[in-house]
Amino acid sequence: MANCLAQFLSIKNSCERVVIAVEDVSDLWPLVKKGFEERLPFKRATLNNKTRNPVFVENLPAEFILTTDARLRSRFPQEQLLFSFREPYATVVLVTCEDLDEFKTILKPRLKLIVQNDEREWFIVFVSRAPPHNDQATKMAKKVYAKLEVDFSSKKRERCCKLDLNGPEAGFWEDLESKITECIRNTLDRRIQFYEEEIRKLSEQRFKPVWSFCNFFILKESLAFMFEMAHLHEDSLREYDELELCYLETVNIGKHRDFGGMEHGDDQAALLNPAKKPLTQIVLDDSFREFEFRQYLFACQAKLLFKLNRPFEVAARGYSFVISFSKALALHESILPFCLREVWIITSCLSLANATAAHYSSGLVALDIEKEYYRVRGELYSLCRAKFMRLAYLVGYGSAIERSPVNSASLSMLPWPKPAIWPSVPPDASSEVLAKEKMNLQVTTRVKHFGIQRKPLPLEPNFLLREANRRRASLSVGNASEIFDGSGSFPAMSRTNSTPGNFESSIDLPMKLAEIFVAAEHALQKTISDPDLWASFSSLDEFEKKYLELSKSAAENYNNSWWKRHGVVLDGEIASVCFKHENYDLAANSYERVCALYSSEGWEDLLADVLPNLAECQKILNDQAGYLSSCVRLLSLDKSLFLSKERQAFQSEVVRLAHGDMEHPVPLDVSSLITFSGNSGPPLELCDGDRGILSVILWSGFPDDITLESLSLTLTSTSNADEGVKAIRSSGATILNPGRNTITLSLPPQKTGSYVLGVLTGQIGHLRFRSHRFARGGPAESEDLLSYEKPTRPILKVHKPRALVDLAAAVSSALLMNELQWVGIIVKPINYSLKGAVLHIDTGPGLKIEESQPIEMEIYDKDTDKSNTSTVTETQLTLKDGCLELPDWASNITSMLWVPVRAINDGLARGTSAGGYLFIFTFNVIRFLLTFGICFERPSVVDGLRTVALKLEFGVSHNQTFEKTIAVHFTNPFHVSTRVADKCSDGALLLQVILHSQVKARLTIHDAWLDVQDGFAHSGQTDGRPTSAFFPLVVPSASKAGILFSISLKTSITEDEAKEMNPDTILNISYKIDGNRNLGSHTPVSVGTNGSDADVTQLTFRSAIVLQRPVLEPCLAVGFLPLPSGGLRVGQLFTMKWRVERLKYLEENNQDEVQYEVSASSEHWMIAGRKQGHVPLSIKQGSRTEITVLCVPLAAGYVRPPQLELPNIGEANISCNPAGPHLVCVFPPPLSSSYCIPA
Repeated sequence: MANCLAQFLSIKNSCERVVIAVEDVSDLWPLVKKGFEERLPFKRATLNNKTRNPVFVENLPAEFILTTDARLRSRFPQEQLLFSFREPYATVVLVTCEDLDEFKTILKPRLKLIVQNDEREWFIVFVSRAPPHNDQATKMAKKVYAKLEVDFSSKKRERCCKLDLNGPEAGFWEDLESKITECIRNTLDRRIQFYEEEIRKLSEQRFKPVWSFCNFFILKESLAFMFEMAHLHEDSLREYDELELCYLETVNIGKHRDFGGMEHGDDQAALLNPAKKPLTQIVLDDSFREFEFRQYLFACQAKLLFKLNRPFEVAARGYSFVISFSKALALHESILPFCLREVWIITSCLSLANATAAHYSSGLVALDIEKEYYRVRGELYSLCRAKFMRLAYLVGYGSAIERSPVNSASLSMLPWPKPAIWPSVPPDASSEVLAKEKMNLQVTTRVKHFGIQRKPLPLEPNFLLREANRRRASLSVGNASEIFDGSGSFPAMSRTNSTPGNFESSIDLPMKLAEIFVAAEHALQKTISDPDLWASFSSLDEFEKKYLELSKSAAENYNNSWWKRHGVVLDGEIASVCFKHENYDLAANSYERVCALYSSEGWEDLLADVLPNLAECQKILNDQAGYLSSCVRLLSLDKSLFLSKERQAFQSEVVRLAHGDMEHPVPLDVSSLITFSGNSGPPLELCDGDRGILSVILWSGFPDDITLESLSLTLTSTSNADEGVKAIRSSGATILNPGRNTITLSLPPQKTGSYVLGVLTGQIGHLRFRSHRFARGGPAESEDLLSYEKPTRPILKVHKPRALVDLAAAVSSALLMNELQWVGIIVKPINYSLKGAVLHIDTGPGLKIEESQPIEMEIYDKDTDKSNTSTVTETQLTLKDGCLELPDWASNITSMLWVPVRAINDGLARGTSAGGYLFIFTFNVIRFLLTFGICFERPSVVDGLRTVALKLEFGVSHNQTFEKTIAVHFTNPFHVSTRVADKCSDGALLLQVILHSQVKARLTIHDAWLDVQDGFAHSGQTDGRPTSAFFPLVVPSASKAGILFSISLKTSITEDEAKEMNPDTILNISYKIDGNRNLGSHTPVSVGTNGSDADVTQLTFRSAIVLQRPVLEPCLAVGFLPLPSGGLRVGQLFTMKWRVERLKYLEENNQDEVQYEVSASSEHWMIAGRKQGHVPLSIKQGSRTEITVLCVPLAAGYVRPPQLELPNIGEANISCNPAGPHLVCVFPPPLSSSYCIPA
């Protein structure tokens, strides 16, 4: 079967689409060919994949070929079986017939002969050519087609369809496409099964000696190619994956074979071109050469992945393939051309990167896939860049490669090429060797800025000179001096006689480094077949151009991926090339990104390598601010990274710029260089207004002493965010020594609170700097070491100012309202003299000071019981313009100040109801209701509060001030509540008046009388005195007492009495009070001086009591007229009526109309008429009117009916007779039925 390989490849290259055979029985193909081919490719097709799962295929390519075509006639049965993927997948039989007898005798037997092959998928297309106006021909065509369907179609499958050339094509083309797709699907399923069976048989023989991989390959790729033709790319890709695994297994366990890669042009990777080299050229007996065949398999996989629109997977698979295949190349490197492995990796990486970029469209895949795609492309360019630098080093361009950490890491771990024989110098290359030696001698190492000298990082795994000479075929023992330094020469020793004595030998002298470069260059020129790639090594400029292109591509892809740090690192390599070509702007921008990355990651060793380059660019660009910042960052790095003289050079640059004339001075952040902290131990404690000295520790990272022209430190309050920050400044210049420094700052008075260190600012020459970082210089467990992880420790605590005096009210209980009372004020000095102090007294609204009375001041003893205090009044003071001066004797002791005040309340006290009885009286036929004690709310405590604002000015020059406002409570002596205690047989009522004591003193009632309001009269005594004459009545503190009055209703009122009507009933109480001003309410100031009861004037308290007299004769009568006798039902309209009758003339309302309003629940009633309005009613007694409203019940049950209200008439003047019902019964709606009456 291996002999069929060439034929298989020929068939594969010529077969691109699914073949559909056309059996033209009636010579109809020229008529229908155009219509058939216009439907290609098939827009919609459903095929089964290898696992028999349906797959939707768009634009399935196909081709119609006549069975008489030579392409289908010239095939042998063996070919049809082996290469069945090119055989027709469906057979379309085109027939026509206009006579039923002709169909039976001629057409039917011929069709039976055509379709008797069960392995073919076929269906019949009946073409009707009957004219549309010929009914007989049309009917005959229908009969013939019906007979055709009966003979060749079945219930399981329809195998016939009809095409009318002269009629409409309704649904034919969809039917045709459906039947062709079904045939293709069935044929594809059978052929998949055939190939799987054949592949299984060969797989079982895989470990037998007679097994041939070529046979397996032809079957496997035939199946894969058939899937590809059917656009089942996933299944085709899976077959190629399995084929690759099988081949690798065969290579690993098979015998040694020719690897390949020895032909010209093999250095250019064929990862994306499967047709680069025919398989017939790489076949080896029963297998293929590994070098070409593995690339062919990957090229087939990549082609399918591109068709599946998955270029990101091509990149990922390609990178893995390059890595794995490079290992295979390394195993055969000794037999391959010089550096073919490196050249192949370069071309493969570039081809993969370019091809995937051409097929990739951003934004069409998920973000994580896109990021991974760019990462893989960055890896490809990075690998290509490393191999490119290795080849450049071999041809002598190593001096142009930046010896950076990333280049050193890439090249120092990359082994040298391992050819069997290291290339020799061509005989005519002496001039080239001389040019290389001259180029090496002209190489000068660039000295970094600030005179920094470092040992250059290696770019090779070991010495190239030793490695090249060791691999020379004729070298056995070399000259040690030449091997290690390449500069030794021995004039007495010839190239043919390098051994001692006269021993003849063919051993040559070791090659020099320049000779190695020239030999490698000539060998590479033979290996590299790509002229563009070789042009990159033609000169140093071309090399740098290609090197910069690869670095930029790798950095750009890394920056678009997850590995942004790799891109930033490569930006540093780009910056070195830009710096070399004096493009300092681009170099500075790239170096800044690299430094930012190294700084954020904490890679100080790498930062120390790049930061001087950035500083040099900034100095050349005259970027003074950036240059200063770079110098400070260099000083902030670990001291072990630089020598002392280098750090001193950094500091000298900072000082030079600071004392020079900067065009645009900017604040410099030295947080990493100058740090600060507070002293160990407790914080400094001060009082408000005090000054102090604050000690702060500064840690200097400068290598030498540095002078700070000014220094200031901010303090931040931890308790009050609105307080802001306060700066404290040093008085003069400060010299900072390297390491720890302790400085002292004068602290001005600060407000109360706790303070922490904020920001350190200062000035070096003309340069302003700031630092906001705490020191880290002490041991880990010491208080000197502060960091961001530890809580900020307060450095200063300012306490509140000490209280020097206190003012307080002496009494907390209530005083008498509207009476002259003493208010006690306690003046308490706290270890401070009040000599010459002035007290300002300002009363609030509703309170005034009786200036006619003197203010008394006495000594106050807090240890003595106030109720038994026998203090002696020392001084009487006079208030002038609201202020008074305290006497000297009260400057150091606690004293009591008594101020006479009067709380003013013009309102009359009102009583409340204590819960009276309801009495119903009947006179003649009129019934009415009498209630007593209209309820008023008890007065609030807040109503009796008054305020006194005090301001005490004291001190030597009255510089101290103390202000305070005290509250004083005033109240009436009694709170009155009333209730009707009983009703006498003569109609008199016993009114009980309850008196509640509201003061902290003893009250003595000497008399009480009642001034009744109109409509009431006293029964019995006419002076309004209570029935009991038990006076005097003593009411202790917080107690109650009751008084009974007898009153009656007054039936008639004279005109004189009507003029003097009182709206309220007034209770008058004559009383005396016995209290102590140290406890609360007491005898008013203007009353009695001897303290005896005989000398005390009686006080009068008045309170209003409201008694409500009922209305005895209403003026209107409202009657509710009966509802309909049939009852009320839901949804049924009815009329609700009320009758209004005038009983008497009402002077308050003398209009001849009445306003009404009907209210009803919206959930139960719908009012169809007017809800409110006016109806006429004569002012004559006995006049009547009716009010009607249409209503509709909405809910069944017992509901409240609509109510009639007369807004302008008081309820007491309305008599409801008869009264309306409380609830009415509403029945559900009547049942309804519908019947269907036949027509």
